[in-house]
Amino acid sequence: MKKIVKLLSVLCLIGGFLAACGNKEEENQGVKEPVFTAEAGETLIVGLDDTFVPMGFRDNEGNLTGFDVELAEEAGKRLGLTLKFQPIDWSMKETELNTGKIDVIWNGYAINEERQKKVAFSEPYASSSQIIVVLKDSPIKNLADLKGKTVASQQSSSTVSVLENDPSKIVNTFANEEIVQYPSYNDVFNDLDSKRSDAVAVSEVYARYILKQKGQENYRILEETFGKEEMAVGLRKTDKEWLGKLNATLTAMQKDGTVDAIKTKWFGE
Repeated sequence: MKKIVKLLSVLCLIGGFLAACGNKEEENQGVKEPVFTAEAGETLIVGLDDTFVPMGFRDNEGNLTGFDVELAEEAGKRLGLTLKFQPIDWSMKETELNTGKIDVIWNGYAINEERQKKVAFSEPYASSSQIIVVLKDSPIKNLADLKGKTVASQQSSSTVSVLENDPSKIVNTFANEEIVQYPSYNDVFNDLDSKRSDAVAVSEVYARYILKQKGQENYRILEETFGKEEMAVGLRKTDKEWLGKLNATLTAMQKDGTVDAIKTKWFGE
């Protein structure tokens, strides 16, 4: 009798284990990977840093505008999509994308090796270099003069990535051997203006625009630059169908002069 009871107990345990596995399997099957197909009428959630002038930012009335905003709006119009722009924490951009909170990262998003491991990139539509900006009266004349100086940039920006991976190891010469990082470039330039930082490392696209607004006469750009970068739209690696549609649309916009027209409006070139 005891043997029968033990056998029944074992069978119950096995049965419970299999049931648990079955339930777990059902749960896993119920979790769907985020996907965007770009069907007409679908809402595309565009992730951006809404302080990144001139790519995507808020004007004096609080409306989103900028080069990338206009580019995304035109692409969305051609594809019959409804666009929703979603400001995000830039340091969490890939996580926001891959968890489905946004469908694309479209905001001066530069292609680099580290990001290519996490996202799929569209064909590039613009390029820029990394530059160093100092105050007009700064004694800093070249990159060598940055030794022992405080250099600031935006947290998780491509500029930081370029500097940290620079073969010359220039970051190791900075004060405390690091780049001072802030959530936005507004904070970065405020730091420079107040002389808490000696220099700003920044994308040329952003720098040319912001200095024009703030007054070029108050700043100076070093002649030496860092590696050139290409900007593209970041998508989930699983969104292959959507990537194809977006690339086709961007190519058409390049060929008919739309991209160049928007560039001229924002950058004058």
